[in-house]
Amino acid sequence: MKNKITISLYWKCQLIGWSVAALYWEYRGLTGGHFNWLLGVLQFITDVFIYILLTHLYRAFAIKYGFQNLNLGQLLKRIVPCAIALGVLYTLATTVKLYLFQLWFTPHLSQTYGQFFKDHGEAIFIGGTRLMSIWLLAYHMYHYAQREIRTSRENARLAIISRDAQLNNLSAQLNPHFLFNSLNNIKALVIENPKSARRAIDLLSDLLRTSLYTGDDMLISLEDEISLVRDYLELEKLRFEERLQYEIHFDEHLAGIKVPRLSIQTLVENAIKHGIANLKEGGLITISVEGTFNGVKILVQNPGKLISDDSQKGVGLKNLEERLELQYKGRAGFVISDNLNDVVLATIIIPSA
Repeated sequence: MKNKITISLYWKCQLIGWSVAALYWEYRGLTGGHFNWLLGVLQFITDVFIYILLTHLYRAFAIKYGFQNLNLGQLLKRIVPCAIALGVLYTLATTVKLYLFQLWFTPHLSQTYGQFFKDHGEAIFIGGTRLMSIWLLAYHMYHYAQREIRTSRENARLAIISRDAQLNNLSAQLNPHFLFNSLNNIKALVIENPKSARRAIDLLSDLLRTSLYTGDDMLISLEDEISLVRDYLELEKLRFEERLQYEIHFDEHLAGIKVPRLSIQTLVENAIKHGIANLKEGGLITISVEGTFNGVKILVQNPGKLISDDSQKGVGLKNLEERLELQYKGRAGFVISDNLNDVVLATIIIPSA
């Protein structure tokens, strides 16, 4: 079975649009009297070919210089001079074509091209500029609308994924094992160290409150994210005691930078689940946040080993990867790796806005 040939929407619009315009011009010639059918056919073919060629060359130019990525204001500033330039090209192509057809079908014509251009150039330029302006607006408004639709879809998808991350985080914190150990530790501390017990209750309460009432913001400040991570680690330390050690290196100048909600905590949870929890002697989790020339780099290091590249990429990390991709349009980076010293390093690179 032969493959069916498909024509893109762009080419369908080009062919139909310019064919309709050329047929309209032919109709005007037909109703004006003295219509030459051979000339009419040639006019139709050359009109469609020339004007598709002009607009298609413009399309290649616009794609090369990224017009499709501009906002509406920037785009309008470029459309106006482009419409004039296309109007000039339209005028030159049309006058040359019409003059050559006159020479062909009127052999004794004494009028020079300069005289012909002087007589008809202004009217053709006005009409051509109007036509090209309509084409430019239709072309760019269509792509602008498509881009807005894509952006809306991506934002909706990102919102869903962000909400999933919050739900996954809540699920992890409501894990019976997590709650059982936390409450048992609190129970023991009530008698031995009431002050620590009160602190543990506050931490557990804050974590659950954050999970339930974090709002709809997909980005939060680094300061808030680090604060949440501190509370989480402090509470987990009640469970692991000396098996869990942690260090947080955080430049206060970076406090206001926005990062995806629960991004660092997802890495810390992963470090505890796949690193500390599996080691009898436990180990040290190190969290570092560094400024870069075009954003910020977040590193979470823990003892352990990756069995394969994706061995520790569970739902949480895959969710985080997709959130970063959608939020930053491919400009963010995420990688998790290990080295010969049995140390796993997870790195997130957040670009500047």
